[in-house]
Amino acid sequence: MAKIPIETLADEMHAMVAEYAGKKNLKAGDLTKAMIAKHGEENCSKDDCKQAIRMLIDSERCVYS
Repeated sequence: MAKIPIETLADEMHAMVAEYAGKKNLKAGDLTKAMIAKHGEENCSKDDCKQAIRMLIDSERCVYS
């Protein structure tokens, strides 16, 4: 499997946040662990996840609360 693009990770994280909206407040670490578990460490690093989270915050698709 090839390395996952940052945009794809951001989209998947956004979908996960939307799924859990009102049920559970997800932390950045929760999203990172979920993406690494889904795609594997060789395809998705912590730095990739940090960049994806930064992309979501900068684009205002997600906010920290």
